[in-house]
Amino acid sequence: MTMSRARVARRIATAAAVGGGGISLLGVAAVGVLLTEVRLARRTVGGSSDTPPCADGRYGAPFHHDDGRPPLRLAFLGDSTAAGQGVHRPRQTPGALLASGLAALSELPVEFRNVALPGAQSNDLERQVELILGEGGAEARPPDVCVIMIGANDVTHRMPLAESVRHLSEAVRRLREAGSEVVVGTCPDLGTIEPVYQPLRWVARRLSRQLAAAQTIGVVENGGRTVSLGDLLGPEFEAHPRELFGPDNYHPSAEGYATAAMAVLPTLCATLGLWPEEERPEPGRGEGILPVEQAAAEAAAEGGTEVSGRRAPWALLKHRRRRQLPDAEPSELPQIGW
Repeated sequence: MTMSRARVARRIATAAAVGGGGISLLGVAAVGVLLTEVRLARRTVGGSSDTPPCADGRYGAPFHHDDGRPPLRLAFLGDSTAAGQGVHRPRQTPGALLASGLAALSELPVEFRNVALPGAQSNDLERQVELILGEGGAEARPPDVCVIMIGANDVTHRMPLAESVRHLSEAVRRLREAGSEVVVGTCPDLGTIEPVYQPLRWVARRLSRQLAAAQTIGVVENGGRTVSLGDLLGPEFEAHPRELFGPDNYHPSAEGYATAAMAVLPTLCATLGLWPEEERPEPGRGEGILPVEQAAAEAAAEGGTEVSGRRAPWALLKHRRRRQLPDAEPSELPQIGW
């Protein structure tokens, strides 16, 4: 089964790389059933019109240094999950949680900027990258690391998977060329949304995981790293929907965002050389160096799994140990832009 998923993910990623059309995993009859179920689900799943709280600012004021080291710069791009929709306090958003965690582990202040847009699909990443790289003019220092969370709206709006991966891959390529490290939280498992029933639940889960695997191939082959969020949150959301879903039954709650942030933080720090674990596989933890499409398929099925590039066509599959997140409170707001 893993090899079958790996082959499909590779086909999608290849189509994205060469500019091909979408790859459909559903027949005409299945699409008809899916659309019927979507209409029923929309009556049940509450939409959230709340504006996500703004968490932009500087984190880790106690770590100010007089030795000339500049603060780290962290940028967030993506959709409503990256923006933190569903919570009401800035410190509850995933960006604030990761900025605080990064400050604590680096012992440096962290300047945080979030340009994620609720409802965004992957074709909005070009605009978001322009915002991040264009701020401050040509002489501005790019972010040290960018986190992207995207993909759910691509599935629900039926964007061709190859098109989705192409937009994400291009965003990663541009950010890496500008000098930023990139960590992508891949498409979440939409089959965990509580009011969504069969057969839509099965279809949503299948499409989500196929997109997550194809995203991983595109990201890794353009110099980024991925962390699988889908299966990580899936069992926990299904077991504790009242705790991990917000009031709209769609976006994560504060506890749900903290769960996702704890999974991303080790990879965020590792990409900056701040994580104590070595960059090598531990076979006893199910890690290994695998063909990138196989690593992508395995990661999509097991949440919290990191995939990073090695010499093509290989990738490193890691299950990094997590740490408790510190409290997230910005110490000061930036003046202009960063």
